Amino acid sequence: MRALRAAVGAVLSLVAVVLLSGSAQSSTFIRQGLEKLTSDDERVLVGRVLETRSYWNADHSFIFTDVRVSPQQVLKGDASLDDVTFTLMGGSVGDLTTLVVDGPELIPGSDYVLFLKHEDLPGERHRLTIGSLEQGVFDVSDSPGGRRAVSQAAHGALLADPAGIADPPGGTDGLSLDDMIDQVRRLAGDR
Repeated sequence: MRALRAAVGAVLSLVAVVLLSGSAQSSTFIRQGLEKLTSDDERVLVGRVLETRSYWNADHSFIFTDVRVSPQQVLKGDASLDDVTFTLMGGSVGDLTTLVVDGPELIPGSDYVLFLKHEDLPGERHRLTIGSLEQGVFDVSDSPGGRRAVSQAAHGALLADPAGIADPPGGTDGLSLDDMIDQVRRLAGDR
């Protein structure tokens, strides 16, 4: 019976995520280029995830995950290299998990390029978050040609933007991290 209640709770949480995020995130599934991500978000940084912590919101109606990141480089916004904490919708508390369709996946110890802004979340106002879901996260990894940044949206299907482009920036191969940093800094007004 407990497993059935947990399954029903998880399904209801998923339905709530889809309904609650529909109006705020309706354009998220349309391909976002670096230009749009950079202009729409208030802070862009390259950083390492230090820790994540999932919990219920104040009225116990939704699970959030706080992510603490150590910035390595700030490409736009507050130039401080102090740790940054932001909130994602979804997570696991006990045996209940709330999943967000196309939500980012962040793993402690891994490096990312993150596009952050303040938004209202279910039951919470003006929280720093990744507004473009997985499109606002680029995994940073080493390759034989140097460090690369690959959009977490590269594994899914996006709707084409007004220019007819459906692939995330860099496609499945991603971008050279140095090139991406240069592009974002130029788009943000050269730090």
